[in-house]
Amino acid sequence: MATSEAEKGRFEGPVLGTPGDFPDRPQRRGRFVVHGVIAILCAVLAGGWGYVMWAAKGDTEVIDQVIAFDANRPDSVEILFEIVKPSDRVARCRLRAMDVDHREVGSRLVDIPAGEGYVRLTERLETSAQATSGDVEYCHLV
Repeated sequence: MATSEAEKGRFEGPVLGTPGDFPDRPQRRGRFVVHGVIAILCAVLAGGWGYVMWAAKGDTEVIDQVIAFDANRPDSVEILFEIVKPSDRVARCRLRAMDVDHREVGSRLVDIPAGEGYVRLTERLETSAQATSGDVEYCHLV
């Protein structure tokens, strides 16, 4: 039967040695440069992502809201909506009508002239089939 050195009494320290048995680690140079490059890269990526989110926000200067719509007629829909915009600017809104399958059956562009900041309009939109809803798809300043 084999006996270990520990059983013989010759084992005097850790198997892998003590910290004093090994040479000092070499000095690492360039660690600050690597961290600086990573920080700059993160800042550029965060700035780019921020710009993308800012640019994709849409035009929030025009607020539109549908108050009501009447889709009782088979060839048209009447949409009552309101617009809030800068009073010195013209806004262009796209109205649309949808059928029961959410297909567009009619659309039209409406220009809201400068002069008033709050405008409430009722517009009739001709449709190619029976509409089940009418809404303002978008409004932009011109």
